[in-house]
Amino acid sequence: MTLSLYDASVPLFASMLRNMRAWLDKAAAEKDEAVLAEARLYEDMAPLTRQYQMASDTAKNAVARLLGETPPVMPDTETNFAELRERCDKTIAYLEQADRAAIDGAGAREVVLRFPNGMGYRFKGADYLTRFALPNFLFHATTAYAILRNQGVSLGKPDFLQHLGMPEQIPEA
Repeated sequence: MTLSLYDASVPLFASMLRNMRAWLDKAAAEKDEAVLAEARLYEDMAPLTRQYQMASDTAKNAVARLLGETPPVMPDTETNFAELRERCDKTIAYLEQADRAAIDGAGAREVVLRFPNGMGYRFKGADYLTRFALPNFLFHATTAYAILRNQGVSLGKPDFLQHLGMPEQIPEA
């Protein structure tokens, strides 16, 4: 069995965004949301709110680029956990409506990223997903997790991987 572009993107993006949404619930129960929203790992790094926005942008933009469509616009105006939860929900809803066959057929589609300074990258769809979109998404998700941990929120690896559910007992072979 081969791993399809759809299977390597939509389920991963959606499950991690659900995990990230749950981290907000745990964080809100333990710490001051306003302090956490602006928390950073280091002074020159983006705050928690921006990490969520960038994870969302990377996921929705990746799917849109693979589909050859314009992604939904989500202004980066979130300042609190309720708004970040809503953004996660909107992003997940967009991801889950994506056409599996169209994404799977996008491996050779040209994806061009243009940065404001005129620089950028050209990829084939499969390379764009595996070499840029997935690492970028996971960078922002991991950074959001690290910010919350650094601020004393009692997250652990099971929270990062909560989409797997509880492990099961597996008998010796």
